[in-house]
Amino acid sequence: MINSNSAPQGMVVTPHHLASQSALAVLRAGGNAIDAMVAAAATIAVVYPHMNGLGGDGFWLIVPAQGNPLAIDASGAAGSLASLDFYAGESHIPHRGAKAALTVAGTVGGWQEALNISAEFGGAPLPLSRLLRDAIGYAAHGIPVTRSQEAATRAKQHELHAIRSFAEVFLPNGEVPRAGSRFTQPQLAQTLSLLSKHGLDSFYRGELADNMAADMEKLGMPVTGADLAAYQPQRRSPLHLKHSQGDIYNLSPPTQGLVSLAILGLTDRLPLVNMDDSALIHSVVEATKLAFGLRDRFITDPRLMTLDAQSLLDPHYLDTLASHINPLRAADIAKGKGPGDTVWMGVMDSSGLSVSFIQSIYHEFGSGVVLPGSGVLWQNRGASFSLDATHLLALAPGKQPFHTLNPAAARLSDGRTMVYGSMGGDGQPQTQAAVFIRHVVQGQSLQQAISGPRWLLGRTWGESSDSLKLEGRFSPATLDGLRQRGHNVELLPDFSEVVGHAGAIVRHTNGMFEGAADPRSNGSAAGF
Repeated sequence: MINSNSAPQGMVVTPHHLASQSALAVLRAGGNAIDAMVAAAATIAVVYPHMNGLGGDGFWLIVPAQGNPLAIDASGAAGSLASLDFYAGESHIPHRGAKAALTVAGTVGGWQEALNISAEFGGAPLPLSRLLRDAIGYAAHGIPVTRSQEAATRAKQHELHAIRSFAEVFLPNGEVPRAGSRFTQPQLAQTLSLLSKHGLDSFYRGELADNMAADMEKLGMPVTGADLAAYQPQRRSPLHLKHSQGDIYNLSPPTQGLVSLAILGLTDRLPLVNMDDSALIHSVVEATKLAFGLRDRFITDPRLMTLDAQSLLDPHYLDTLASHINPLRAADIAKGKGPGDTVWMGVMDSSGLSVSFIQSIYHEFGSGVVLPGSGVLWQNRGASFSLDATHLLALAPGKQPFHTLNPAAARLSDGRTMVYGSMGGDGQPQTQAAVFIRHVVQGQSLQQAISGPRWLLGRTWGESSDSLKLEGRFSPATLDGLRQRGHNVELLPDFSEVVGHAGAIVRHTNGMFEGAADPRSNGSAAGF
């Protein structure tokens, strides 16, 4: 179960070892952390196709050795045809099929924007053909199916088998691919080769984009070629929390980065260091409920926000909010946002450049719609919109949906730099809190902070109940303490994907790197 590593020159953490190796090879070849992350993003899109892909979105948090961190919002807006009238007769936006594939896929554009930033930093980036080489090979020649992919396919087969383009790729010969079997994606390999040859911009403008747009029209998706051509990723200033242990950064709306920072800000006002597990979990869970309240009240497309999200991290405001936490009694739970299928990855290089990155197609296999001519599986992120015209998240063409995605980073007061994150819908902010508090506040080793038993309030991918779920390795005393405080406790297996795949990298003050990957994933921490 030990997936930690230490190294002097650079470090990579991803939830699939082949993606880790792709990024590490780029670092060894002289690329920087951004180059390496693009390589990892391309490879993970091929080898973990149930969790992310070219048809999804991405968010970057880039922390240079000196200067302010910056973020890239590589998420797409609702298509120009995705109006309330388009969904007339529906009670909600479907989670599968062409009507679920209603937002532009932004992650490929984010790769290019990150490479633009790398060039501005003065680096000499490796050729795009080098960065995509592994991904092309894995798509063309095949990869061994992971247990995670097999389990997700079996669990969702009943929802997806009727989508012809999905079945042709992900149910070869009508069967669920078994773990260890060879899985190829020849159309996707061709698409990656075209991107390598013509540039990443060709995903949105040019022959490849035209071919994808034609498929979209045939399938009845509300996204058009004009929507692709109009897409541009956005550079953002990340949200910032001044914590007693240092400065913590996360993504601004439309993500729930606010939630992750608010949880850490609220718990920073509590005596966590000496708490036992039941008191600590209770404190984080109660802070989570308050943070979810902020999310559900305010977070939407940033153009439509009624206040600056940074203002909700004001110390005086957090003081007031924290006073509502009862150390002995659980408050009522608000309805969660539900599942989200995602990969978090981190890279640090010898120059001190650090990247925290998330890529996602939302639910397992996204919409289930594969564009036949390109092999691109499209996300269903737009299912988070509401068909209630008065709702904060009401659907409108050109509007950005709410995102659970939020990669994190910290510059600690002792001089260390940390990037960390997790997959898992509602679970992402909670897992981030667990990892940060355990490692930075309580002094646990990085791997212990990642591998230790975790909890989840609400729902994550594959789950629908809003109970407080805990992995089975917690002690009976911890479970009893939570029940006595009024929590509805539900037990999970000892190591459960329900609590997500976490990861973290720390750059120590002596320049050494430490990485930790999650034993719940197929990942690795790889350094050199």
